[in-house]
Amino acid sequence: MTKHVAVLMGGWSSEREVSLRSGEACAAAAERRGYRVSRIDVQRDIATVLQTLKPHVALNVLHGRPGEDGTLQGVLEIIGVPYTHSGVLASSLAMQKDLAKVMLKAAGVPVPEGMAVSRFEAAKAHLLERPYVIKPISEGSSVGVFIVTEQHDHPPQELFSDGWAFGDMVLCERYIPGKELTCAVVKDAPTDVIEIIPKVRFYDYEAKYAPGGSEHVLPAKILPKVYQEVRRLALRAHQALSCRGVTRADFRYDDRSAGTEGLACLEVNTQPGMTETSLVPELAAHAGVTFDELVQWMIEDASLNR
Repeated sequence: MTKHVAVLMGGWSSEREVSLRSGEACAAAAERRGYRVSRIDVQRDIATVLQTLKPHVALNVLHGRPGEDGTLQGVLEIIGVPYTHSGVLASSLAMQKDLAKVMLKAAGVPVPEGMAVSRFEAAKAHLLERPYVIKPISEGSSVGVFIVTEQHDHPPQELFSDGWAFGDMVLCERYIPGKELTCAVVKDAPTDVIEIIPKVRFYDYEAKYAPGGSEHVLPAKILPKVYQEVRRLALRAHQALSCRGVTRADFRYDDRSAGTEGLACLEVNTQPGMTETSLVPELAAHAGVTFDELVQWMIEDASLNR
């Protein structure tokens, strides 16, 4: 019997458009591998839709809420549809960056110094020595991120705006100069490491998803001991948050520091992008795994109680 795969994409988060692109790429790959595929733009009736379709597996390709924060995972557990990526707890933890940092630090994974505060407090006065970063606690794709430098007399006043759509709590973190590095975990093993060189001010939404928005150096040109430490920490972070399936950990590396001291883990992405410019497919290809093979592995890895 042909396995029926529901590819869950879209949704209503700020990352809807890239999720649709990820979903279409994965759906096409699944069809090429011989699966019966239903493309589903996730709305609030998703439980009813899935109970009607009765797929064997849900390939979750949503980014942001509700697909990445444990909400959709809980629905899938309740209705009994095996799914890909991380489970309820790991998804929720990783999405809540302040809580994830506590867990990572306890597991020996270095994280940037910082604090969680209301956006209104962050907008009133500088809470950290400049330069520092302000970012939403539970958004992805660098949405709503500000780098506050010595040239900024005041914090970003956009934080006061009634139109601010990224939650009332933000993270203020020490800005770490140097290199942007990323490493995925696939099949419970770390991949190689990419250095990301953005063509814009930093690795923001445009740099992530616009063709030519950034240069990817693979393998990253860093000292071998730093390279291996990034791989070790990516796997440790994956395990510390009890993640499953594919994840991607993002790091900053202050290469002015001695050895590996300049490394800090920014976050763990439990639903990394799967578009034509995404990092995980590039890392997989470097290891000899085609995009279609990666998607097939994700589908066959799906389960409940993740």
